[in-house]
Amino acid sequence: MPKPDDRSDNVEKLQDALAHTLENAREADDFLKAHEHEMSSEDKADVMAKNRRRKEAIEGFREEIRDEADFQKEDPGSRQED
Repeated sequence: MPKPDDRSDNVEKLQDALAHTLENAREADDFLKAHEHEMSSEDKADVMAKNRRRKEAIEGFREEIRDEADFQKEDPGSRQED
C-alpha cells in the first residue's frame, strides 16, 4: 500500500525554496555588478543565464504556493492527496 501524501507542510517547504532561490539570484546579481569587469563574457553570460532560470523557477514556486494554499483552504482537514 502506498504511503499517504502528506501535504501539510508543502507551502512552508516551497516558501523556503523560494526564499533560497531569491537570495541566490540577488547574490549573483551583486557578484556580477562587483566583478563584471574581471569576468569573461562567457562567464557573465553564464551567470545571467542561470539567473534567468532562477526567475523562471521563482514564478513556478509562486504558482505552486498558490496552488497548495488553495488546496489547504478547500480541504483543511485533509493531509492526503488521492
